[in-house]
Amino acid sequence: MNTPTGNVVTTAEHAVAMMLSMTRNIPRGTSTLKDGKWDKKKLQGREIFNKTMGVVGFGKIGSIVADRCRGLKMNVIIHDPHVTPEQIEKAGFECVSSDELFKRSDYISIHVPKLKDTIGFINKDAIERMKDGVMLVNCARGGIVNEKDLYDGLVSGKVAGAALDVFETEPPGDSPLLKMDNVIATPHLGASTKEAQTNVAVMVAEQIIDYLKNQTVKNAVNVPSVTGEILEKLGSYLFLGDRLGCLMSQLISSPIKEVNIEYKGEFKDMDMAPVSTAVLKGLLTPEVSDMVNFVNAHVIAKERGLKVTVTRSADAEDFLTLVSVSVVTANDEVNTVCGTIFGKNEPRVVRVNKFRLEMIPQGHLALIHNFDKPGAIGSIGATLGKNGINIGRMTVGQEEDGDNNIIFLRTDTSVPDSVMEELRSLPLIKTAIPLEL
Repeated sequence: MNTPTGNVVTTAEHAVAMMLSMTRNIPRGTSTLKDGKWDKKKLQGREIFNKTMGVVGFGKIGSIVADRCRGLKMNVIIHDPHVTPEQIEKAGFECVSSDELFKRSDYISIHVPKLKDTIGFINKDAIERMKDGVMLVNCARGGIVNEKDLYDGLVSGKVAGAALDVFETEPPGDSPLLKMDNVIATPHLGASTKEAQTNVAVMVAEQIIDYLKNQTVKNAVNVPSVTGEILEKLGSYLFLGDRLGCLMSQLISSPIKEVNIEYKGEFKDMDMAPVSTAVLKGLLTPEVSDMVNFVNAHVIAKERGLKVTVTRSADAEDFLTLVSVSVVTANDEVNTVCGTIFGKNEPRVVRVNKFRLEMIPQGHLALIHNFDKPGAIGSIGATLGKNGINIGRMTVGQEEDGDNNIIFLRTDTSVPDSVMEELRSLPLIKTAIPLEL
């Protein structure tokens, strides 16, 4: 189980403490004084009053940091492409682009999750666009700041100081950053206060008690927050939702703007919110470096600016129940996948865009679009056989009123890139992509 709100204040306060300590040379002052030195002239600091703080990320922690810095009479600007400008302005802050934040900020504090598109966010190019003498604080995740590029920026003087609580590798070992006088560092202490540890301990104890006494799950990373009775009813749909989301994430080729989840048919009064969470978990996991779970799936979706809509309808086409997931991407491409439960607990994908099929959503897969002509399937089998890849199951979906097919191949092992290229080169094959479910 997780306790997602137990340490947000503590982490935000640590970032502010790191900023102040770095600005006034407190760690070096303490160290030299204990060594018997009086380096008063060497350790001149600066005021933070009226300086500009650029906060990257306006989630739970970033918004608290922004509020605390405003209380210190700093000018606070915010960059978060996944939060609307209206939301940031409503909180009393100025929303800016990353380029403007780099250009204007005297301090930059990082508060974004470690995602595929945030790894190396602070790199050589970003540092070159920053104000001379900028000071950087990272109490978020290691890897968001490229440590080699930061070191070069500190050596050149472009970056006046850095305060780091997290590192690309933890412990950081013999990092050159730790040998620099203008770097202060702590061993991932953001959540380490007496109050935070008490908060999370009490919260997780209460959650475990609630599970043991009432079979109610809260904030579990591997099970949705539901009662035992609901979990028993929804178990198969949770797996189906996760697999539909995971399949969808691998079908699209550009960032997601909207997610539309529709429950069709005889769901009656069932609470399908946990299944919606499972869809988001499956959808986000392939794109996020840190593991997405049932606790943080909605948080990460919100931080990425996804508009999530959930609806119900009575018409389930040819099925008793149907779960439909549609995604709109940044280039306005729309993709839809649908699934249902056969029997009591056998999930199946029954539609991918215009193609109807019956596919078990699990295992090493290859998705092939081909022309519906003789020889297409034979050429695929021959190519895989030549490369020693065994086909465990083949599912063919025909296009409604068209002359194209899609083929889902489940293979005993993953299909290597070189073999995928061979498949794409076959005359009757339009596209071929590997999938993992």
